[in-house]
Amino acid sequence: MKVSKEKAAENKAVLIRTAARLFREHGIDGVGVAEIARSAGLTHGALYAHFPSKEALVAAALADGMARNQERLEAGRNGAPLELASLLESYLSGERRDNLAVGCTIAASASEIGRQDEHTSACFSVGFEEMTRLVEATLVQDLPAGAARQRALAITAAMIGGIAVARGAAKARPELSDEILAAVRRQLLELGLARPA
Repeated sequence: MKVSKEKAAENKAVLIRTAARLFREHGIDGVGVAEIARSAGLTHGALYAHFPSKEALVAAALADGMARNQERLEAGRNGAPLELASLLESYLSGERRDNLAVGCTIAASASEIGRQDEHTSACFSVGFEEMTRLVEATLVQDLPAGAARQRALAITAAMIGGIAVARGAAKARPELSDEILAAVRRQLLELGLARPA
């Protein structure tokens, strides 16, 4: 039975969002196409009608997940400039740490990307660059040329690493996990607000 263009587009969106959630929860290599299709309420044949390979689905899911990350990080500003303190508070939170299904796609997939194909790596890099630009916009404005980008790269990488390490410690040592989040927030805020020497 042939589906309408609208239904096909809806099915594709459901597959992408389902894959993104499952990849965050179980890792890219921890979930197969049959499980993704089943969780989306579709057949794996329907999945392959939209994506020629799992790698193509991974790239689409990464791009979608990273776009949603940006939306969540920028949400609630009502046009006001994003402040570093609120960005760090939101990103390095217990809620984000504990909820993999809606957490940061970059943090959830960072350790796996090196084992994926070049296209997937490119999608990851685009998402990281977008997050870095968002961080850079929150930094003090009187940094020398190039210094703001370098600082933003360091802060972004530390945010991602901080949330990943806090997740790793959360089950066995929740107090250590909370301490990691607080320390990373505090140190990155100091770095972000530091005036040039």
